[in-house]
Amino acid sequence: MNRLDRRAEANCQLGDTGIVVPKGMNIMIPIYAMQRDPKLFPDPEKFDPDRFSPEKRADIVPYSYLPFGDGPRVCIGMRFSQIQVKTCIACVIANFKILRCPETKVPLEYRLGPGPIASKLLVLKFEERTDKIPLK
Repeated sequence: MNRLDRRAEANCQLGDTGIVVPKGMNIMIPIYAMQRDPKLFPDPEKFDPDRFSPEKRADIVPYSYLPFGDGPRVCIGMRFSQIQVKTCIACVIANFKILRCPETKVPLEYRLGPGPIASKLLVLKFEERTDKIPLK
């Protein structure tokens, strides 16, 4: 999702800008642009999963990161998709060692798109574990 479209339910003044959004006006919220704004996310194109760690989560400006939207119209599949991804990753890690191949360039280079997309090949090797981790 790279934007949210909404309609103003009432006249709304935007802070002290002097801008008034009239009732009935269609509004486009550019989520993709917000999530790549260096004022909100320093070095936004850098892959940095630590920026979402529990310790740093409080530093994120509310409503600046909306992968599934928010509020009463939040994506109905959000929780399901998060559980599915975590389950899939756990199963792969429990059964395989994931190794980087020499063909993979480090650091990874990205091109702009609706999400972080590697511009070069990301080549991985999956070795079956001999010490499989039991999943409960």
